[in-house]
Amino acid sequence: MDLGLKDKVAIVTGGSRGIGRAIALGLASEGCHVAICARGEEKLRETQAEIAAKGLKTFAMPLDVTDGAAIDAFVARTAAEMGRIDILVNNAGGSKQGEDDEAWQGVIDLNLMAAVRASRAVVPHMRAQHGGAIVNITSIWGREGGGTPTYNATKAAMTSHAKNLGLQLAGEGIRVNSVAPGSIRFPGGGWDRRVQADPEGMARFVKDNIPAGRFGTAEEVANVVVFLCSPAANWVTAASLNVDGGQSRSNI
Repeated sequence: MDLGLKDKVAIVTGGSRGIGRAIALGLASEGCHVAICARGEEKLRETQAEIAAKGLKTFAMPLDVTDGAAIDAFVARTAAEMGRIDILVNNAGGSKQGEDDEAWQGVIDLNLMAAVRASRAVVPHMRAQHGGAIVNITSIWGREGGGTPTYNATKAAMTSHAKNLGLQLAGEGIRVNSVAPGSIRFPGGGWDRRVQADPEGMARFVKDNIPAGRFGTAEEVANVVVFLCSPAANWVTAASLNVDGGQSRSNI
């Protein structure tokens, strides 16, 4: 199926590994030129090379998404290098230990504010071409109870941000959605490390918590994101989609 993404320009934050890498490569497989950023330069360059090998334009910039000025510079450089911006996937994020003010602010900046700042930076470019698509990568723990308080609260805020920004921009042809993964296993990721440390315990976790009977893959999340970024999803905005093999318990 041709999703109509050939020669579109996409930005994927946290695009060097795991879900972000899979999204970047998924968009590239549909003919998108892709710009990626991440803190680790080695993995960033490896993913950039994989995109370039598909015969596509690519731009990569090492940065910390908690630095608002760095995000603005990355978006500006992408527009200059690629000529336009059609897609933004706010994938970078994570969790930090602690409950003090510093821990809370750190996770707010890493998850919510990174998405807010990147979205704010790309919207003028999308307005100039009368359309675009933004996807926030959240979590099923942003839609129901689970995870640490800092992670849950910021992922819920990202879902709300996508919903309300999508409503605000719908009349301008800019769609904003969120994708909420469940437990996704990829090499070097948190679930992968847990499986290696405690295979029997993780087998029980899967049996008790994931009706599909296995962890999800980064590519399965990427497939949904690529669809949402495409013209095939033109009538989908301000929505949140679970990608979790039935793991979540919420009715909505």
